[in-house]
Parts: sequence; C-alpha cells; structure tokens
Amino acid sequence: MAAVVLRDLKKRFGGAEVIKGIDLEIAAGEFVVVVGPSGCGKSTLLRLIAGLEDISDGKLLIDGEVVNDLPPAERGIAMVFQSYALYPHMNVYKNMAFGLSQAKFARKEIDQRVRGAAERLRIGELLDRKPKALSGGQRQRVAIGRAIVRNPKLFLFDEPLSNLDAALRVEMRIEIAKLQKELRATTLYVTHDQVEAMTLADRIAVLNDGRVEQVGSPLELYRRPNTLFVARFIGSPAMNLIPGKARSAGDVIEIRFDGGALLRLPCEAEISGTEEAITLGVRPEDLQLSTDNDAPAAALALPGELEAVEQLGAETLVHLRLHPDTLVTLRSDRAFDAKVGDRMTLLLRPEACHLFDSAGKALHHPAG
Repeated sequence: MAAVVLRDLKKRFGGAEVIKGIDLEIAAGEFVVVVGPSGCGKSTLLRLIAGLEDISDGKLLIDGEVVNDLPPAERGIAMVFQSYALYPHMNVYKNMAFGLSQAKFARKEIDQRVRGAAERLRIGELLDRKPKALSGGQRQRVAIGRAIVRNPKLFLFDEPLSNLDAALRVEMRIEIAKLQKELRATTLYVTHDQVEAMTLADRIAVLNDGRVEQVGSPLELYRRPNTLFVARFIGSPAMNLIPGKARSAGDVIEIRFDGGALLRLPCEAEISGTEEAITLGVRPEDLQLSTDNDAPAAALALPGELEAVEQLGAETLVHLRLHPDTLVTLRSDRAFDAKVGDRMTLLLRPEACHLFDSAGKALHHPAG
C-alpha cells in the first residue's frame, strides 16, 4: 500500500493547460474514484501518475518520495486500461506472466503469482485460452489479474468497465470492490459513471475542466454538493434545479419563481441586493405530487404538465414540465397512474431544498 499526494499538479500540451493545478491526498489502502464528464482530464491525470505523461508543474509523491522524474516501471504502479490491452497471440497465462517475465522473476515465483491471481479472480480454467476466446468480462478479469501479480503499491483503473454490458458492469463492480478490500490496495479509479463512483469509492474527487470541484465521501457529495456542477453530476437521476429570484427577509430567504409562486426558506445565508438570481435544488426522492390529502402546510405548490413517465418496475420516474425551460424529475412508486399531458401539481418542501447563488456556489443544504 502507498500514500499518494498530488501538489498543484499541472499538465500542458503546447499552449493548452489540461490539468490546472490539482491538490489531492490518497491515504494508504484508500479507494478514491475520480469522476467527471468527457474531456475534463481524468485519464490524463492517471497517465501523469503512472508516468506515461510528463508532469508540467507541481509534485507527485508516492510514499513521501517525489516521483516526477521516475520511470513508470520504478513507481510500483499497475494500471488497468479501458481497452484491456491484452496480447492477442498469448494465452491468458502468458498475458498475466508477461510483466513478471520481463522483470526477470524466477519461473516458480511467476507460476505461483499467476495461478494465485487466477484463482482469486475465478479464471483458473481459462489460463490456456487466448483473448479472442474470452468474453468481455473474462478479458477484464485477465487485465486485472495481470495487475495483481505485480503486487503494486498503487492500482490505477482507467474506465475499466465501460466496454461491458449493464449486467456485467454490475458484476464486475462487485468483484473490484471485493478485490480491493481483500488486497487492501491503494486504488485510484477513473470513470464517467457516477453510479460506479457512488458504489465503489471511499472518497470521490469530482473533476471539472482540469480542476477538482469537490472531494468527499459519496454521501457527503450527494447530500452537500459545494457547487451546481457537483449537484448535477452526482446522483441518478440528477438533482432538479429550478431558477428563481431571492431576497433576505430576517432569518428566512424568500424565493420567487416564474408565475409569482413564493417559497420561504429558513436559511442563515445572506443574499446581497434586493433580488438575486439563485437556483433551488431538490433531489427527485424529495419531491411529491399533490393530492387532496398529502400536501404539507408549508409546502409550495407549482403547477406543471406531465411530459414523460418511465416505469422501472420497482419505481416510476415522473418528468414534469413546470415551464418551457424547467423540467423536473421525481421518484414515485410502481402504482403511479397518470397520462402524458395531464396537469399536475408539484410540492416543494422547504426542509428538502438546496440553494445555490448566481455563481453556482452552495448557500444552503437541508439539515441531516
């Protein structure tokens, strides 16, 4: 296991700065997932740590040692790629043994490591097969096994499940989580899939345009996003974001929406000016559709039109258009029964609301 520290890490390609000063600390044995949209710098960051790209500025420390100029082979790192990167002319055994053979390990040691990793990954019966005879999930296990046999200080995963179908992704998520706990290996895992991040990570680092927006536990980021970007990215379906105008009124903030509806939100945040543009955020599970009996007294009722219904079996996702620029999604139960085009009323409860200022910074989160 290794502790990893990134200090103001930067990467430039010509005049373009892709990694714009990242500070991040990964404790020994920790599983950290880096998430963000395509092009935000996730894979470049992994390649800098692996030594596959040169660092333009800043420092990379592994176990307290600055390794900026250390060759990849001397960093004690094993990397698992999205494309598996298996040698097609070699069988599974030789693919897994290749790195150890190049490092001049004894044949007995190589055999013990390869067979031990294969048993752990449940691919022992596949050692004589070539990659073309394997399924996607089996190839990914081989790629992981090739990393395991090296007993690295640090595992790097670059979107390893993106080529698998949905069922296999779930299976492999579970396998990777179990494996990391068994090996107690320091792991940095890159993905654009925030569901993977939420289910695998001890902590998540959200990347946006080459910078870290926020680092925290999955539930911390879900419950208390620091910015609108994190609020949109973490959660599936994403947080609902409703624009409005706000002003301070004593110990509450009054928020006025299109159409004149007014929500009074108990909040200690200060609103500058008489009326500031803000964004109200509400998670899909915290919204309700009104009936005659279930409307809390303090809730705000917003009229809308049912635009789409997604029946998922155990639950139903309901998409309601409040006005031309605002579509909200809420979770309902499997018994939800309404038709597209129906007029409905959405209930906003103040105690479930997040608030973001005009710059996208969080002003307020629900308690708890």
